[in-house]
Amino acid sequence: MKTKILLPTDFSDNAWSAIVYALKLYANESCVFYFLHTIDNEALYERSLVTDYFLEALEDGAAKDLLELKEQAIASNANEKHEFEVVLSAEKIEVAIKKSVEEHAIDMVIMGTKGASKNEKLFFGSNTVRVLNKVKACPLLVVPDEFDFVEPTQIAFPTDYNRFYNGEEIQVLRNLTELYDSKIRVVHIEEEKKLNEVQRYNINELDEYLNQVEHSFHWMPNYAKKASVINDFIVELDINILAMVNYKHSFIERVMNEPVLKKISFHPSIPFLVIPE
Repeated sequence: MKTKILLPTDFSDNAWSAIVYALKLYANESCVFYFLHTIDNEALYERSLVTDYFLEALEDGAAKDLLELKEQAIASNANEKHEFEVVLSAEKIEVAIKKSVEEHAIDMVIMGTKGASKNEKLFFGSNTVRVLNKVKACPLLVVPDEFDFVEPTQIAFPTDYNRFYNGEEIQVLRNLTELYDSKIRVVHIEEEKKLNEVQRYNINELDEYLNQVEHSFHWMPNYAKKASVINDFIVELDINILAMVNYKHSFIERVMNEPVLKKISFHPSIPFLVIPE
């Protein structure tokens, strides 16, 4: 069975960088890659009077760009295990992704952190934030701008052990480790002197879930904001992918809901895998 990867694109350099990363990440796997571009007609109508002729021309141009992108991917990739499809949508990016995930049974969404109108101060652009908040049915891998592919042999998985992880969530991690025989580094920031009963139970369950994968448990002192501690852990252990589960009141949710300027502190320099609850 082929792995199905959805690649949203606005034809920016950041989007192309994420596409290249996806092609290299799954270089040894049989995959179907779906290039998704969205034309948000609703947003266009809010800005000015837009004629049907203009919309038709816009859609024709986008369809042409998608096909050119497909040809570019085929030419640069030259991998017989890979197939490419194009999807053009006239809906908001998060709606288009949700529909594509369902319609094409997508296994993973991979996109850049920012689009064409990128803000250098922010790790996540507005489209990425909306997708993180709205798309809950599929894992999402967010690739930093101009990130050069590195085989993900080390994957960090931060947790406070207060939440029980189910098999489906951990299976996403296990599937990722199989690509390059990766090791999972579970990291806990010590906010308490000792683990409570729930935390001890959850760490044992997590250990059992990961029993077929090389993994280890790490403890980081609570000396700064969580984002800073996680970034230090990434550097210290030469981590290649940061993975978290996006659940209610999770670290990811708090970052997404913070005022814009505070998001500057959460700026991982590596791809960030968001696993849905």
